[in-house]
Parts: sequence; structure tokens; C-alpha cells
Amino acid sequence: MGIIEVQDVAKSYGGRRVVDGVTFTVEEGEIFGVLGPNGAGKTTTVECVEGLRVPDAGRVRVAGLDPVADHDRVTRLLGAQLQESELQPKLTVREALELYAAFHARPADPLALAERLGLEEKLGTRFAQLSGGQKQRLFIALALIGNPRVVVLDELTTGLDPRARRDTWQLIEEVRASGVTVLLVTHFMEEAQRLCDRVAVIDRGRLAALDTPGGLISRAAASTVIAFTPSRPLEDGELSTLPDAGPVRVTAGRVELTGSDETVNAVVSLLARHGITARHLRVTDGTLDDAFLDLTRADATGSTGSTSSTSDTDRTSHTSRTEARG
Repeated sequence: MGIIEVQDVAKSYGGRRVVDGVTFTVEEGEIFGVLGPNGAGKTTTVECVEGLRVPDAGRVRVAGLDPVADHDRVTRLLGAQLQESELQPKLTVREALELYAAFHARPADPLALAERLGLEEKLGTRFAQLSGGQKQRLFIALALIGNPRVVVLDELTTGLDPRARRDTWQLIEEVRASGVTVLLVTHFMEEAQRLCDRVAVIDRGRLAALDTPGGLISRAAASTVIAFTPSRPLEDGELSTLPDAGPVRVTAGRVELTGSDETVNAVVSLLARHGITARHLRVTDGTLDDAFLDLTRADATGSTGSTSSTSDTDRTSHTSRTEARG
């Protein structure tokens, strides 16, 4: 039994199904990603885990507890950073940490937590004067102030610049290293690939896949990308007939195609037979972006999935502030 269990959860708004039979289990101590495009149903799903939403159907448990019926007990073991969070502009970092610590019977030491998250020099700074990255660090601190076993981080790095995003990724890894289970909601493929032990891909309210990032990538059609500039042009169609070869693109003389390890060997052999030199040859692994596009391509054409893609943000306007946990 995992620390979080989501079984056949469904949720509709105004007759529109936005979560449709989602099932997954999160094991204690892992970083588990919920991945998908905007409006896929990610936030609604995790709000059912947090007890902020009541599912229309299905079952949710956190450490064996019902997040709705056992809400008080769940809030003592689960911390959350909501998709959109704000504090009073004049509230200082110290005041925010001490306020949230007062909500818990056995809170973490606010000063130690501030030091751990690099906020010790900002304790006297008002919320309105913090940078985007500093605000995100504060929201992580507030989610951890109750010493939770599980922390839910929803779109944590949206709007951050690349350096602040990578700093935040390091913080998440440190949180997991301290023994906290992390449920991470994101639409950034690179973020999920870097951080997550496993990911649930949700698209149009349905679970499209559940695997490790590496497992998803290995299942993708574009598991290997081959790019090179030939010393002279190849005949049309020669590359596309190679084993496992995907679509071939030629841009300003540079050739790019997807395939497998067998495709790489076939490309090299083909070029050698024709006496063609491959300039600036690059062979790279596919990414989670490639896997995600493969997994959701059927939905994009309408062959699977009939649910509305109404924006989660529209449905979560009531949680556009940080809520007291406990």
C-alpha cells in the first residue's frame, strides 16, 4: 500500500468531465510527478488528494486516511503549495513562518527551515519585496513547516527564470532526501525528467501513461534523434526506408530523423556505401517531450479521450492564496 492511493477518481464541472477514472499509487519516499498540459486535469486530481475537492467517483487515501472525512488528520501529515499562492504584501518572511508554525502542534523550527531554504537573510523582508524565486522558496517552507510526511507542489516553477528553476529543483531533491514524499505537479517535461522517480501522464482528464521517465522515453517512437549535414545530398526516400526510421526533415542542408540504435547503424552504413561524409553528426537520446507527444497524439486527433480541457486555473480561483494547513 502506497502513502497516496488514487483509484478510479472522476470529477465533473457543469456536466463536463475533467478527471475521468484516474488511478495511481505513490510510494513513500519518492518524487512522483503528475504531468500534462494546461487544463489536463492535474490540479483537480491533486486537490482531491489534498481534500480541497470531493471526487464525484472513486477513492482517495493518504496514509490510509480519507482526505475529506479525515481532513484534520490529513492536514497534519500533508503540506501543500497551491498552484497560485499569495500572502499579505507587508507580511515579512519571519512573520509568515511563525504564523504558519502556530497552526501545528509540533512544527519545524522556523529559523532552521529558513536557513535550510536560503531565506535566513530575508527574514525581515516583506513578501511584496521578494523575487519570484524567493517567494517559491517561502511557499516550500510554509508547506514544510508542519513536518509533513507528504508535500504537494503544484506548478512550483512556473514563471521562474532558468537559474531560479534549477535552484528550486535542487531544493525539491533536498526535501526528498530528508524523507518527505513529494507529489509534484508540472507541465515542464524537463522538470519531470530531472526530478521524478515515476510520472503519471494525464491528458484530457485521463491517465495516458504511468512509468519512470526513462521507461516512457524508451517506449517513445523518437527514442533516438540523429542529425547531420551530408557532404552531398542523398536521394529522396533513402533514409525513410531504413529500419525504425521516423519522419526525415531537411533544413538548410541539415538532415534530422528519429529512430532507434538500429537506425543509427543503418544511417552510418548507408553513408559509407555512398562515400558521403556526415558533418557535425549528433546522436542524442529522445526526451520526455518526445514521449509525451507520442502518448497524447491520439488524443490530439480525437481518437481517444472525450473530456473537456477546461483550464484547471479557471476552476481553482478560490485557492489563489496560500491556505493555512491544520
